[in-house]
Amino acid sequence: MLIAFHKPHGVLSQFTADGSPNRTLAGFGLPPRVYALGRLDADSEGLLLLSDEAGLNSRLLDPEHGHPRTYWAQVERVPTPESLATLARGVDIQGYRTRPCRVWMLDPQPEVPPRDPPIRFRKNVPDCWIGLELVEGKNRQVRRMTAAVGHPTLRLLRVRIGGFDLGVLHAGQWRELTPGERRLVLG
Repeated sequence: MLIAFHKPHGVLSQFTADGSPNRTLAGFGLPPRVYALGRLDADSEGLLLLSDEAGLNSRLLDPEHGHPRTYWAQVERVPTPESLATLARGVDIQGYRTRPCRVWMLDPQPEVPPRDPPIRFRKNVPDCWIGLELVEGKNRQVRRMTAAVGHPTLRLLRVRIGGFDLGVLHAGQWRELTPGERRLVLG
């Protein structure tokens, strides 16, 4: 079984809280014996896959398999083409050089439902949405990458894994993927 879940902000990508004040996946009526394939930190939102099939985790997450994941990041200030090119080439974060990735300005800027709690608003600092397609996923990588080029991430959504888009799945909703959708995810 392969499930697509739209993880809301403030939810852990696990079924137990381990002392965290955040909600867990246990509160969303997911089938028994499924586990998250990868993670989204509690501050991030969007597409999280869950499965009861052994072996899918490494197939989807090992950077050597080149399995793309697409994120929309709302960042402080409008990045220059040079900042986007620096991100695309890879940046140094915590002693690690990120792999090259695809980065672009989202045009038009997406209309994303408001988040609870809302992001920090600063009257004199503009923000915008950029897209990033990565084949790796270190802890808080997108946030650290955008901060490294002077554009801290305010809000982060994973919108695509492989060829499967989050689509119209609303925050907190999940559904089992069809055989055709599985092929989009797994390649």
